Amino acid sequence: MAKRKSLKKPSRKSDLTQVYSDNNWTVSHGRLIPGSGRPREISRLFRVVGEKLPVEALHYVRKDMLGRGLGSQGVYVAHDSMGYARYVGRGRIFSRLKSRVKSNTLEVRYFSFYVVQDKQHEREIETALIRVSGPLLYFNERKKRLSLSAGNVTDYEPATEFFLRQYKKGRRAKKK
Repeated sequence: MAKRKSLKKPSRKSDLTQVYSDNNWTVSHGRLIPGSGRPREISRLFRVVGEKLPVEALHYVRKDMLGRGLGSQGVYVAHDSMGYARYVGRGRIFSRLKSRVKSNTLEVRYFSFYVVQDKQHEREIETALIRVSGPLLYFNERKKRLSLSAGNVTDYEPATEFFLRQYKKGRRAKKK
């Protein structure tokens, strides 16, 4: 079969402005413009996304977002020096990340955040990130939800369709 070329061009970065810079990193703010062939007006999941930014830029990114009126509520991730997610949460992004950095100064080196367009999806995104990150996460024991476990579909919003894996009851098939 011959491969068909997509008529849709990828999004492009626009309006880049520098927010933070040091010897190793530069953090910029910008906007994604849809490429040709993509619908202009489409419902989007995220308003703002920042991924694996250095913790030294935390204050500058917060200040820039507040200045632009982008909000600071959403889902956040604290990463270690290898880039692995160590803490996932939702709420006031910058104050929660600041306290996480303060309590784990040597461990937390990067942060990611997602400001969600429709606040009702924050919990689902947090749940998905927790499940993907698995055993690497460090939880604050006071806030850890013990009911959150793999396969617990009730962690998602009501009216969500799902597929569920279950063990069959009874005897297991014999190996040949």
